[in-house]
Amino acid sequence: MPALVKSPVDKPKPLRSLEQAVFLNIQKVADLLMSEVAQALRPVELSPTQYNVLRILRAAGPEGLPCGRIGERMLTREPDMTRLLDRLEKRKLIERWRDTADRRVVRGRIAPDGLSLLLGLDEKVSALHRDQLGHLGKSRLRLLADLLENVRNRTS
Repeated sequence: MPALVKSPVDKPKPLRSLEQAVFLNIQKVADLLMSEVAQALRPVELSPTQYNVLRILRAAGPEGLPCGRIGERMLTREPDMTRLLDRLEKRKLIERWRDTADRRVVRGRIAPDGLSLLLGLDEKVSALHRDQLGHLGKSRLRLLADLLENVRNRTS
């Protein structure tokens, strides 16, 4: 029997396929998990997207990354990377400069204040992820991670 979803008038409509049911569940779960992350970051006035940039730049080290590369590593597509980086730079969480080898390239790196902010968030975010997903147990988490990776890579 196909899974059911409620329409705007609360009449259950059958989903067209199991794939559609899985797709909708992934979307709903992703939205739920990200809203909880946004709530956890709210006290430090950081969006999940800004948090993602800071984590990317922390991993890049002191040499930083070209801004285009930051965009490639984002979890979600960011249509206005420049404005996002402007806000982080204004808060002194990142630093940007022109590449000396190619002046057309702007590089970014995490600033000391950004690193300090992330260090203060690391355990809070880890605890949130444990609360969100830890109930699944290690073996089911590994299976879920593998399945989601297979979806991303379109492999079986």
